[in-house]
Amino acid sequence: MGTDMILRGARIALDARRAVHADAVIEDGRIFLRSGVRAHSSLDLSGYLLLPGLINAHDHLEFNLFPRLGAGPYANAKVWAEDAYQPGQDPVKQHKSVDKRARLLWGGLKNLLAGVTTVAHHNPYEAVFDDDFPVRVVRSFGWAHSLDFSPDIAGRFQATPLDWPFIVHAAEGVDEKARAEIRRLDELGVLTDRTVLVHAIGAGPAGYRLLASRGTSVVWCPTSNLSLFGETLSAEAREVGIDIALGTDSAITAQTNLAEEVAFAHRISSAPLENLYAMVTTNPARMLRLRQGEGTLRDGGAADFIAVRDRGQTPAEALLDLHPELVVVGGQIRLMSDQFHTRTSELGGFHRIEVSGHGVRFTDVDLPWLHRETVKVLGPDYRLAGRQVSA
Repeated sequence: MGTDMILRGARIALDARRAVHADAVIEDGRIFLRSGVRAHSSLDLSGYLLLPGLINAHDHLEFNLFPRLGAGPYANAKVWAEDAYQPGQDPVKQHKSVDKRARLLWGGLKNLLAGVTTVAHHNPYEAVFDDDFPVRVVRSFGWAHSLDFSPDIAGRFQATPLDWPFIVHAAEGVDEKARAEIRRLDELGVLTDRTVLVHAIGAGPAGYRLLASRGTSVVWCPTSNLSLFGETLSAEAREVGIDIALGTDSAITAQTNLAEEVAFAHRISSAPLENLYAMVTTNPARMLRLRQGEGTLRDGGAADFIAVRDRGQTPAEALLDLHPELVVVGGQIRLMSDQFHTRTSELGGFHRIEVSGHGVRFTDVDLPWLHRETVKVLGPDYRLAGRQVSA
C-alpha cells in the first residue's frame, strides 16, 4: 500500500460503540480521515468495517511453535517451570533447535492472523524486529522476567528511562509465595504508574488495592492462567480501577491468539464488551506508552488497521467473531484474504498460507524460507499455537 492510497466505502471505528462511513487516506504510513482527495490509487472497502490494529500486551514470540507444556494446576510459575520447562530435553530442546529468527517470525504471524499489529515481546529486543517484521514490536521499555529469575530487578527498574514502561511477571500463581510478590515489589520501589505487571492473579484484594493506589497496570492472560493455575484475574482487579490489557502469553501455556482471548474473557467474566475492546486497543497503548496513535484510527495516527465484514455490528461486537480479511501495518498490507489477493493481484511478493481456523490467507512474509527452516527440525506436521499449518 504506501503513499497516496485512498480507502473508500468502509465504516471506520471511532471507539468501541461507534463507527462512521468515511473515506481514509494513507500517506507515509499514517491514516487521515478525509473525503474528496485525489490519489494515485484507491481500494474499495464497501461492505467492510475498519478496526484499529489490536495490541497484544504480552507474548513470548519465539515460543509459538511449541506444544503446551505441563499438566497443571500449579501453585505458582516457579513450580511450573521446574516441572515443565526442561531445555535439555524434548520437546523444548527440539523446538529451540529451529532457527530463532524463524521462530520469532512465526510468533509475528500468529499475531497478524488475529488482527494484531503491535506486540509487547517479553524478552530482549531482537534485530529481526527491525528487518521488515510483520508486526510492530514494542522497543522502548524496561523489563525483568520475575522476582525468581531476575534478582537484579530493582536495578533494572532504576535503569529504565522515566518515560518508558517497566514490565515484569508478578504474582503468577495462587499461593502465598505469589501473593507476597506484590509486597516485595513495593518494598523494592518497583510499583509505580509506569509499572506493568503480567498476570498478577495472586495479588488478592489487598494487593489489587495497593496496585490501584500506585497506578500500576496489569496484563491479563486468562487462558494461560487457567491452564496453569486453575484461576485467573478476579473481578475485583477490574473494579478497583486498575488499568488492564489483554495478552496471549505463548503457546507453551496458551495455544490461542488475541482474538480468542477476547472471546474467552467475555465468556468467563462479567467485563463489558466495551471494556474488553479497550483492553486490546487504548488501554495497552496507554500502559505501554505508545505514541504513534496505535490502538485508534485517528487523523495522523499510525495506519495500523484491520478490515472485517461489516454486518452492522459495533466495533466491540466485531471482536467476538474476528476474522480479519485485511491487516495493514504502517500503511503496508501484511496479510489478506483470498478475495483481497484477487483484487490486488498487481501486488507481488505474497505467499499463500492456511492455518486451521483462519482459512486461506496471503502474506508478504517469506513463507518458503520459513517453512523450510521449520521442516528441517519439526517435519512437515508442525503447528502454530496449536493450529495445523499448510504453507
